[in-house]
Amino acid sequence: MKKLSIAPLAAVFFLISCGGSTGDKAATASEQQVAEQKGATYTVDAAQSTLKWTGYHKGGLNPRFGTLKGSGTLAVENNAITGGTFTIDVASLTTDSASVDPASSGGKKSTDLDGHLKTADFFEVEKYPTAKFEITGVTAFDAATTKSVVEGATNTISGNLTIKDKTVNVTFPAKVTFSGDETTVESKFTINRQDWGLTYGTEGNPKDWMISQEVDIALNIKAKK
Repeated sequence: MKKLSIAPLAAVFFLISCGGSTGDKAATASEQQVAEQKGATYTVDAAQSTLKWTGYHKGGLNPRFGTLKGSGTLAVENNAITGGTFTIDVASLTTDSASVDPASSGGKKSTDLDGHLKTADFFEVEKYPTAKFEITGVTAFDAATTKSVVEGATNTISGNLTIKDKTVNVTFPAKVTFSGDETTVESKFTINRQDWGLTYGTEGNPKDWMISQEVDIALNIKAKK
């Protein structure tokens, strides 16, 4: 009788239990007091800023990814961010066509996913056309005790993220740079969509979920004075 190797089974179990996310795991807490915006106001340059999202199927397979648009401001004093508010245009959600192959998805296209994500199954865009992020605190990032996927991370940012009618405070590492009249914020973090009541596809036993509850958010925000 052939011996059954445990290694392939372990690998399969790992893939099933892993959502495939690649961002820093955002810490979450209840809604916090929004930070007072002190100093100069910097306005987000929408043309030069990006907000990218990535969702996964079970085991990190067949990732779907795309973009969102938004606007906002940062407050900066003595080369430090003191606060900020961002509005995300959920209706602008677009899935990259490169992430959806009609041949392997039953003929469905990226635009079909756009439509589904905007329904009540997910973001219910007609009722909740925008989401909001309000900074509650910014501290120095301690590279000696904490690791980040963001190379050269300088700060830890906390803020209230409101999606639909639910607000959760999230904390994640970021690289903040100041150059003349421009401030840049770069980050890549992972959130659990169920924290905001986005539970589609997560009913029943977790081992049967076909859509991961984890979503990666990649930010590259440029704001100008």
